[in-house]
Amino acid sequence: MPTPPFAASLAGLLLAAGNHCEALAQLPLPAQSRSRLVTTEMPALHATIFGSGSGASGIYLEPTGTRMRSGDSVSDDNGRSWRLQPMTPNYMDGLPKGYRRNPVTSVLDERTGRLLTIVNALDLPDLDPAINEPPIALSNYYLRYRVSADGGRSWVHETPIILKGRKDPKKPLPGIEIGKNSIFLGDLGCIPLVTRAGRILVPAQATLQGPDGKLANPGGGYTYTDVIILMGRWTKNHRIEWSMGDRVEADPKRSSRGMIEPTLAELPDGRILLVMRGSNDVKDKSGYRMPGYKWQSLSSDGGRSWTKPEPFAFDDGTPFFSPSAMSNLFRHSSGRVFWFGNLTAQNPEGNLPRWPLVMAEIDPKSARLYRSSLLELDREEEPDRSQGRLDISHFSMLEDRETKDIILTYPRNHGGYKTRKWITVRIAVP
Repeated sequence: MPTPPFAASLAGLLLAAGNHCEALAQLPLPAQSRSRLVTTEMPALHATIFGSGSGASGIYLEPTGTRMRSGDSVSDDNGRSWRLQPMTPNYMDGLPKGYRRNPVTSVLDERTGRLLTIVNALDLPDLDPAINEPPIALSNYYLRYRVSADGGRSWVHETPIILKGRKDPKKPLPGIEIGKNSIFLGDLGCIPLVTRAGRILVPAQATLQGPDGKLANPGGGYTYTDVIILMGRWTKNHRIEWSMGDRVEADPKRSSRGMIEPTLAELPDGRILLVMRGSNDVKDKSGYRMPGYKWQSLSSDGGRSWTKPEPFAFDDGTPFFSPSAMSNLFRHSSGRVFWFGNLTAQNPEGNLPRWPLVMAEIDPKSARLYRSSLLELDREEEPDRSQGRLDISHFSMLEDRETKDIILTYPRNHGGYKTRKWITVRIAVP
């Protein structure tokens, strides 16, 4: 696929800003986009944030082979063809009207062959199912987990996530009291991580309870959350014993919405890299004076403790602008780790603009982005401007076991998410 017209200018701008070109010959060859498919229907491999009742969208189901699941459909031939095969039981059956069980992300534990899916749950009778992201959820969301032990054919159980030793399901972990504040997964980047030591890490976010018992919002933005990393280990009967790492807290003077939508990757030396969405938007719009960044934290003890969040940056130490939108860390089978997200040449205004979409490789020593690896994947072009605002976000990726390509899927939304086309990009990793 030809290089997008803006790619050279963006890469040139960023390289010039850092004046960082020494020792490039020693770096791994950058990833390359080699095909791009545009469709009107959502690709089968795209992981929907609020998936069907089965969950586990766009994922391999076994440690080897090419059997895959996307929602209620299964493929035995690496996604070439699909057949309907919903997982059982359906955990929505028999629930009161208004209750929700929304599978968000999944991971296959290749050591044990178990499939783990994390579910955002609401137990609110008569809540209108047509309301997406109801405000009341910020004080009522809690997490459940599902496990399959037969290659994604059926569920063994669905169980609330409650820390070991805690008895009250309304208080599943310290600082959380369901009905007053909540814990939930934010977006498609919040994928559980199974470390090389076998520990399960779930990147979640939690709203805060103020002294008056109401939701606290110290940054003055649309919402405010801390990041919480849940830590699990397998026990009997395919259950997980849960513990919790230290909260990752923002300075509300530097990120008006706290830390949001965490994404994780394990680096070659065993450290865990955490990248989070922030925001510079406040209700009176004065916050745009702050720089809008992604934020980075590191753990050297498997997720128990974390460094203070600092702006995510290039390998020369220069931070970059990024709107308040999801991002994703992705570890390739080669061991290389990549970051996917929106990166802007100028300071964003809160959530916008959500383009261009880029990827870059993580330097395993500094845990920052190799500036020289930056690859632009999509951006606003002249035809987009007549269709209303362009948003490129809510993307997911999967490594093709046959070709080792990264398959990136995402919606290209216009006019405030009123219209969309779907994009599938194949990215070669040398």
